[in-house]
Amino acid sequence: MSVSEPGIDAADIPEPEPEPGAEAAEVPAEGGAPSARAAARGLLRSASGWNRSALIGMGTVLVIALFCFVGPLLYRTNQVTVRLDIAELPPSASHPLGTDASGYDVLGRLMEGGRSSLELGFAVAVATTVFGALYGAFAGLVGGVVDALMMRVIDTLLAVPGLVLLLILVNLFTPNLWLIIILLSLLSWLGVARLVRAEVLSLRTRDFVVAATMMGAGKGRVVLRHLLPNAIGVIIVSATFTIADAILALSTLSFLGLGLPPPHADWGTMLSDGLNYLFDGYWWLVYPPAVILIVTVVAFNLIGDAIHNSLDLREH
Repeated sequence: MSVSEPGIDAADIPEPEPEPGAEAAEVPAEGGAPSARAAARGLLRSASGWNRSALIGMGTVLVIALFCFVGPLLYRTNQVTVRLDIAELPPSASHPLGTDASGYDVLGRLMEGGRSSLELGFAVAVATTVFGALYGAFAGLVGGVVDALMMRVIDTLLAVPGLVLLLILVNLFTPNLWLIIILLSLLSWLGVARLVRAEVLSLRTRDFVVAATMMGAGKGRVVLRHLLPNAIGVIIVSATFTIADAILALSTLSFLGLGLPPPHADWGTMLSDGLNYLFDGYWWLVYPPAVILIVTVVAFNLIGDAIHNSLDLREH
């Protein structure tokens, strides 16, 4: 019977009740992007339960951050004055991980080195993400000749071996933390820009972008209000991997003797110095920095993979 027949009011027809156990669906953000609540829930939950990779990665990063930033407040050591009288001591109650060739406590050195490594990694990720995302978003939105020229700039810079260019620049200037952050940022934004541009190319034809443009919204507003929020998945994943890459790059420079100058410490310098004593049996100078460096990089990669899978970027 049709609801339009006389004597029957459509308002009298009861709505179907939801099935037992059914949950309210998350309302997607503008343009079909997952809401922040849905993204956070998807990061920690998977179809089979808790996302173990995300939990392990974030838990490990939290522990390492507390170790590097809170640890020195609880375990105070002198990382400035050279103490040759206590150099190369094995692990003991007074020095849980022993001392190095300069008499520095290795455990305290790990904390100081980790703080420098994490500060550099997050600083490079922020600078790289902001500039690269804006560059790629504007290139993808404008299109045409401007887009082609902007992409040729990226292709030209990508053709130059990054490590070789970094070594040349570090040799030309006195290395310090801010200089290395700037140099790594200049070399790392290229990949972010290409990823964001590819995402914007698929978003700029969506109805909400077309509607905003027809209503008179400028390109800046379209990028900041509509395109970048809907490309947030790609941006976060790229930023997470950039942190790990920056920490590895600093360790590589330090291993080659071009890292932070003394008395600053980082894990790469500790690893490079410790290798000289490995065959003398001083294992505590090599294994602690190597293990914590590997664990940190793997933890950030686990977080990046978990975010990638939770947002299903391949189908977004």
